[in-house]
Amino acid sequence: MSDLSDLSQVSGDELNPVQIRGILNQIDLDITNLVRDGKLAAINYAVAGDSGVTTNRAANLQALLTARQYYQSLLNDLPAFQVSQASLD
Repeated sequence: MSDLSDLSQVSGDELNPVQIRGILNQIDLDITNLVRDGKLAAINYAVAGDSGVTTNRAANLQALLTARQYYQSLLNDLPAFQVSQASLD
């Protein structure tokens, strides 16, 4: 799939709580795998791509924690309860 040049062809709906929890679970898994891989020292490695960017585990951990905080805030901002009406026939 090629990269998009703009967002005009992209659409979507707001994330629901189940989807947000799924994203949080994936982030938690990524964090766990990152820290289980050994020391959190700045062990540099190359990221594949044309830019030749490098990063380190500490930077990746910070990015994951920032993303987790964002998605957790989305979940926290949802209504705390849902009201439904049942028929008593």
